[in-house]
Amino acid sequence: MNRYVITSMRPSAGKTSLIIGLAKALGGDVGYIKPFGERFIYFKKKLWDYDAALMAGLFHLDEEPEDLSIGFHHAKLSFMLDEQATREKIGDLITRVGAGKDQFFIEAGQDISYGGAVHLDAFSLAEYADARLIVLLSGDEGQILDDAVLLKRCGCLETGRLQGVIVSKVPDAEDFAQTFLPRIQALGINVLGIIPYCAELCLFTVRYLANRLFADIVTGESQLDRPVKSIVIGAMPASSAQKHPLFQEEQKVVITSGDRSDMILAALESKTAAVILTNNIMPPANLVARASRQQVPMLLVPTDTYAVAKKIDSLEPLPTREDTDKIALIEQLIAKHVQVKEFGNGRS
Repeated sequence: MNRYVITSMRPSAGKTSLIIGLAKALGGDVGYIKPFGERFIYFKKKLWDYDAALMAGLFHLDEEPEDLSIGFHHAKLSFMLDEQATREKIGDLITRVGAGKDQFFIEAGQDISYGGAVHLDAFSLAEYADARLIVLLSGDEGQILDDAVLLKRCGCLETGRLQGVIVSKVPDAEDFAQTFLPRIQALGINVLGIIPYCAELCLFTVRYLANRLFADIVTGESQLDRPVKSIVIGAMPASSAQKHPLFQEEQKVVITSGDRSDMILAALESKTAAVILTNNIMPPANLVARASRQQVPMLLVPTDTYAVAKKIDSLEPLPTREDTDKIALIEQLIAKHVQVKEFGNGRS
């Protein structure tokens, strides 16, 4: 069994997407755990990590998502487990979830140091699992170089666990390879790939919004996989909104209160991906009927327009099981830009 701890120097570097792409490229039976869940979702009286739920569904794992993590909060983990108990928990997880698997991925927290206070940082996970460490570098060129130098200084190379780094979300991969790659390699760090920035991966779908907002789907359930390119806050008069260039764009989502019939009608008369109805207010029946005929999703949420907009602004465009196009694109990017052949020698 090849074991890998996937981590990053900075949050939102694309760890989950990398695991999906590597698992698809390497083939065989896949095992996955995320010991320290930090994208937690409370659903049907159960707490689980979003990434764990995605991987469990995508790769048809036998385990329930909540069983792929050992905890979600620093305070609780610190109270429950010391370092030895944590090590034993990870060992039990690997034995149970990894049995019979060809590739085993351990996803670390939001960055390489996350969970250090409760013995669940990426370095500790690699040691417990006797696994190879794969580190994602992201950000602008200066940040990437800073992180590469810091990675060398922290002693990763001396332990022999660092298999290499992958640079992700690079605007100009060719220029980076010519200008900055030699400087990273000069540090003695193995660069396993340079993944270019892909705008399509930064979009989320209406379904993803509905799930993350815990919205009730009023209409348009068959069109939930539409991509969302922009968000319009419908707080102004509809006549003013219609003059705004953003309102004329396709694949937008309009956020407005359910009693704003003028704004809802304006949204339905333009090329709108979905309408989010705030304050738990249902619009008039004729507008609901029209949205249903046009197959425009209406999502009903209890919070106000500002709270919904703030929540959406904080969301990361994570893939979902239903994002078949996005997952196929991830697979293509990893296969093309990452040296997958070097992943056949993880620890067994």
